[in-house]
Order: sequence, then structure tokens, then C-alpha cells
Amino acid sequence: MTTMTDASVREFKMPDVGEGLTEAEILKWYVQPGDTVTDGQVVCEVETAKAAVELPIPYDGVVRALHFPEGTTVDVGTSIIAVDVSGGAAPEAAAPAPAAAPEPVAEEPKAEPAARQPVLVGYGVATSSTRRRPRKAAAPDAAAQQAAAAVQQELNGHAAAPASAPASVAGASRPLAKPPVRKLAKDLGVDLATVTPTGPDGIITREDVHAAVAAAQPAAPEAPAAVPAPAPAPAASVAPASYDTARETRVPVKGVRKATAAAMVGSAFTAPHVTEFVTVDVTRTMKLVEELKQDKEFTGLRVNPLLLIAKALLVAIRRNPDINASWDEAAQEIVVKHYVNLGIAAATPRGLIVPNIKDAHAKTLPQLAESLGELVSTAREGKTSPAAMQGGTVTITNVGVFGVDTGTPILNPGESAILAVGAIKLQPWVHKGKVKPRQVTTLALSFDHRLVDGELGSKVLADVAAILEHPKRLISWA
Repeated sequence: MTTMTDASVREFKMPDVGEGLTEAEILKWYVQPGDTVTDGQVVCEVETAKAAVELPIPYDGVVRALHFPEGTTVDVGTSIIAVDVSGGAAPEAAAPAPAAAPEPVAEEPKAEPAARQPVLVGYGVATSSTRRRPRKAAAPDAAAQQAAAAVQQELNGHAAAPASAPASVAGASRPLAKPPVRKLAKDLGVDLATVTPTGPDGIITREDVHAAVAAAQPAAPEAPAAVPAPAPAPAASVAPASYDTARETRVPVKGVRKATAAAMVGSAFTAPHVTEFVTVDVTRTMKLVEELKQDKEFTGLRVNPLLLIAKALLVAIRRNPDINASWDEAAQEIVVKHYVNLGIAAATPRGLIVPNIKDAHAKTLPQLAESLGELVSTAREGKTSPAAMQGGTVTITNVGVFGVDTGTPILNPGESAILAVGAIKLQPWVHKGKVKPRQVTTLALSFDHRLVDGELGSKVLADVAAILEHPKRLISWA
């Protein structure tokens, strides 16, 4: 990473593209150093815990440096690209930079005002802007010593930092490592400043930390205090060094998949789930789908069973409004929503996402069809915005597209109910006193039992089933 010192060089920092996000992974750079950029031009694509998002640059100029390579996870507020807005050649002041820092990737961009310097996870605000110039041997003042001691204490887990630590921390570059690696180093009592990085662009990996532990074990008398006596054996077993790559593939859990996993675990162990099932004859609904496809009002729109199922659920919610609620743990209140943001679970290459249709309760059937079409196409292209996945109230997940009869869906966090739709199949069914082949499906409704009791959940599921069996009720009940 290159530090820019000229006043004409602007540093563009990783923004919070969602609500409360702390980091994002750089998926792809669309520009390179020397390229000219204009205000609003997309310079890179990043993946957050919610979605993939394209980032536009907010000013005109010439790209001077890309501070992180593709595939790097960067904290929000950290500079990722430097742009010269003067329109001239690169400032001469930047020329000595290589001599001052032979490994440019190990440095961070210099923040414009001292009070707004980026803060790395596990460290806190830097005490001096000259901390990255190791050639200066001047002794730090008392404040710098105290701050450096605190940093060393956090990394090593000791009651006090060694006397030489302040000078090494204040005078050297901060090691590059991802948060899980920093935590591993802290747990094992390893000072990252002493670890030799082998990862791309000078990033310290888990293997580097384990190697440092193995190298320090024979000579470090303090090892028993930080790590139990049989530490060498566990350290060797923890290291993910040996596995058959021909028989196993390891996929890092990050981005959307990581956020989904955390949300599902939190939901499953926070909200008491209850799931009810009903099997229903949807032959008339399937006939109505075919009729609507020929209707001029639906020309160019996507008409399928999911459209009528979504409308049936919206009607059931209108008839049973208490199902559309959330649990406020802090206030110990049930929050009943007078609007429906209908979530539709969508499988994408980056994992399962649940964008929602805002104010779906107020849409006509053609408007709902249009919104569903836009939601699905946007999700498949991987362009769903974080805002589109926030504020949902009730969700539909269509597992039938995979040939599955039904399931027990887990609630989307913050919502009270989720409807799973199974595969629609021809089955023998008693119709008007005779066994006939009919289009049949199974619905499953999971709900938060803290705010939805069995009676309310059953009424909602029965209403949805009744509408799908006799879709004319959409007119009489809506």
C-alpha cells in the first residue's frame, strides 16, 4: 500500500454501504494506477455481509495507487484508492517513499486530518503520524510509550509489555493480518511484529503464526505462562497444513454466506420456532396462472404460481394483521407492522439472500408481478442492494423449485413468520367424491411462538390454503 503526501491526492475510504457493516471484501478493480477517473465512475466491486456492491469514486482525477489487491477484506473507513485531483503529474514528494518503506504493501495511506486516521481492529487510534518511519531512532514521549504498551499488552496478553516494545511498535509498520489471525496470535501470545509474513502483499497468515509459535517454543522460558506445557502438539494439530487437496476442498466462509450463517444461528436460538403444515389442492390456482398469462394486463410480466401464493399470503395477513409483527427484546414489546415488506428467499452464487418488496400490501396483482420479476432478475445478476434486504416483515421461500415437498424454514431475523412452498405435483386426490389426479402442494408456516400462538398461525396458514384451493376468494377477501 502506498502513502500519498501531496495535498492534491485524495484518499477514497471504504464506505459503509449498508447499515452497521464493518468490513467488505474487494472483489474486482475496474481501474489501475494511471487511469483517469470521473466523478461517479465505478472503480471497484466489493462484497459485504449482505450483497455485492459497486463503488463509484466521488471526484475527478488520475489513479495514483490501489492500496489493496482483489480478494482482500478491508475495514470500513480504511483508504482503498488514491486519486490525484490536480490533473498534473505525480508529485515529487512521493518519490522518496520507496526508500522509506521498501515494502509498500505494509503501509497505510496517510489520513488527511490527524483526528480522522483509520482505526484497525484490535489496535485503536495511532499515537503519531510518524510511526511508520523506522529509520528515525528518536525516543518516543511518555504518551507514545503508554499507548504502545497498551498495544503490546493486547497482542501478547501479558500484564505488562516488555520495555523494548514501545520503541518497536511506535517505530515500525503495523503488521497486516485479518482479524481471525490477530485473534489467533493474541490467544497464542505471539507478537505479530515478530512474525515473517508469507501471504500475498505481505499479509500474515495462520500458518505464519503457528510457525512463529513452533520456532519460539524451545527458547522462550515464558511459554508455559501463555500456553500450557503440551502446547507444541496442539499447535501442530490446529495448523490446517495437511489435508488431501485431491479429496477435499476448503471454502472460506465470508461475505453473504458468513452473514447468513450467523443470522440463522441467531434466529434459531433466539426465537422459539413452531412449524405447521397443510397439503392443498391447487389445481384451480394453476388454471388461473395459465389464464393470467393470456391476459393483456399481464403482457410482458412474469406470471407463475409464486405470484398467486404471494398474493394469497398478503390477503391472509390483511385478515390476520397480528401475524405481521416483530419482537422488541429491549422494550419488551410486540411491534405490529401496518405495512408488509414481503421477503422472497433467492439462491445466488454468493449464497442465500432475502430481498423484499417494499409495501407489497398496497400493490395490485400486476404491480406485484412486476416487482417479483425485478427482484428475481436483480438477485440472479448479483446486483441486489443492501437496502433491498433490510426491513422485511414476512418471507416466502419456494423450495418446490428444487423438487422438495416441503421443509421447516428458519425465520429471517426480525420477522415473525416465513412460508415455505413445496413442489406442485399431480397426485391422487378426492375431488367431488371421486379420486382424481389433481395438482397438489404442501405449505409449511414457521412462526415466532413468543408473539404468534397456535391459533393465529393456524388461521393464517388455513387462509392461504383456502385461497389457493379457491382463488376466486382473492376477489371476495382482498
